[in-house]
Amino acid sequence: MSSEVNPTIVLASTSIYRQELLKRICPDAQIESPRVDETPLDHESTIACAERLSIAKARFVAEQKTGRHIIIGSDQVAECEGRWLSKPGTPDNAVNQLEHASGKIAFFHTGLCVWDTNTNRYHSEVISTEVRFRVLEISEIERYVAAEDVLGCAGSAKSEGLGITLLDSILGPDPTALVGLPLIALSRMLRSYGVRLP
Repeated sequence: MSSEVNPTIVLASTSIYRQELLKRICPDAQIESPRVDETPLDHESTIACAERLSIAKARFVAEQKTGRHIIIGSDQVAECEGRWLSKPGTPDNAVNQLEHASGKIAFFHTGLCVWDTNTNRYHSEVISTEVRFRVLEISEIERYVAAEDVLGCAGSAKSEGLGITLLDSILGPDPTALVGLPLIALSRMLRSYGVRLP
């Protein structure tokens, strides 16, 4: 049996949903908060923004470390028919986003970056998920926003909670990507850096 020890894994995120997902495959991972301006750049696409922010989060934490650490950064940006669905911040904005998405297809782009502090090299990619919203009545939108805390959730719908009732379908390569951390892609990337899973 190999005595090789995995490097320290660090998640650059304060999201409890990302933390819970990562614990599935890396129960001993550390958690750190990246300080990153998440404002989109002028003329930046949603996909480019998700990737840039995932890299920026990983970089911020990596620059604080000495010795070998594997840093994981992730960010999610959503869009529906050309409109960005950012974190709503207020109940009114959440209602407005869901009214816009009603009966339409939205795309949730989840950026993922894995950074090796030993070599200062990283790999990043974006996993996209197609989400079809059913036609929603304003009364059920308002009930949903009152029932679930979605103010910090891109697109104003939590598929891991009551938000699943607002949807007709979800299509994508990784079911965990929509929650915020694509574990299939992450597992592949961690293995490429020599992390043993399981």
